[in-house]
Amino acid sequence: MRIGNKDFDFANKTYVMGILNVTPDSFSDGGCWNKLGAALSHAEKMKRDGASIIDVGGESTRPGYTQISVEEEIERVVPVIEALKKQIGLPISIDTYKSEVAEAALAAGADMVNDIWGFLYDRRMAEVTARYDAVCVLSHNRDNLNYSDVVKDVICDLGKSAYIAEAAGVRRDAIILDPGIGFAKTYEDNLRLIKHLGDFTKLDYPILLGASRKSVIGNALELPKDEREEGTLVTTVLATQAHCGLVRVHDVKKNVRAIRMMEAINGVK
Repeated sequence: MRIGNKDFDFANKTYVMGILNVTPDSFSDGGCWNKLGAALSHAEKMKRDGASIIDVGGESTRPGYTQISVEEEIERVVPVIEALKKQIGLPISIDTYKSEVAEAALAAGADMVNDIWGFLYDRRMAEVTARYDAVCVLSHNRDNLNYSDVVKDVICDLGKSAYIAEAAGVRRDAIILDPGIGFAKTYEDNLRLIKHLGDFTKLDYPILLGASRKSVIGNALELPKDEREEGTLVTTVLATQAHCGLVRVHDVKKNVRAIRMMEAINGVK
């Protein structure tokens, strides 16, 4: 798959997407990178540490978040994306579920749309993504917890998101699926999805795992958000072992090293 100026071999490698939250209130790093200079500096560091994609988010989607206006979200992300395209030399993803924000970000140079609602919240997201011939990450989400079998149900729901994308004209080879850890799932649901990542990687799409520092790790280890890196590394190792194409993380360096170690082990006959 080609994203921006870079080719990705998702069938054989696991890549790192670095999280760049330009928000005052994200659950893990709110207020750290919401100034342009700080955002660029952090993106440069993530690049040096081995990130392959930078994911820019302008609205926190932590549990209990307050939705901001389209205008405010655009004001937060567009200057950062424009600067990153000039300076960073990596594919840029926009983390949004709003078509107006996605369109502004793509027009500013973003290469990829990362939608936590899998094109279900705003159906124009699919049309905008197709028009810009962009890659998309379709994350699982829903407004209820009524699962009969969470793994099978999430796979089914993701199939619906992929269908919406392709029906709108998004290329099949431009679609990445994400089981949506932390979105409309119980603690046990999240653990089960991580345990069964192999069921997702049997699908005909690359898989992204986004579990970094999330509550499933905090609950398992009984640790606050700033002490969840070891737990995150375990999920990254499992994602690599299951042949996920991407992991979306806060601490790029440690996760890149974990992936390289797993790939070295897996490369031995």
